Amino acid sequence: MRDNRAAHWRQRRVVVGLGMGPGDREETLIAPPRRDAARPARFFTVHLGFEAADLSVARELAVTYAEALSLLRPELALGAAALSPADAWHRAERLFCGAPGPDGERCADVAGHPGFHHASGLDGLGWGDGD
Repeated sequence: MRDNRAAHWRQRRVVVGLGMGPGDREETLIAPPRRDAARPARFFTVHLGFEAADLSVARELAVTYAEALSLLRPELALGAAALSPADAWHRAERLFCGAPGPDGERCADVAGHPGFHHASGLDGLGWGDGD
């Protein structure tokens, strides 16, 4: 095989096996969705690419970008932000603590912070065994 295209004989065998030639079918091969109701909202991720001198600088930049995006769009899940090298997504590490609080809030401080946990916002709740 000299390129990425399928071999001619393979394409021909599939068409013959299905019992139709090119242009024999008027309806589409893909059926319309069976559900009438709209699907519930799902979570999606966004990946930002940037350059940094080392991991600590990259972590600082990633935290800055995530916090800035959360100010612009409050519906973003800040606690789900993670950082990984571009060629190793399996080594992703969380950017924010995310420890659960007494009122169901999550800690919005950076991962590995010392002291008390703090909820997001200027008047966010603080809790834990701080120093």
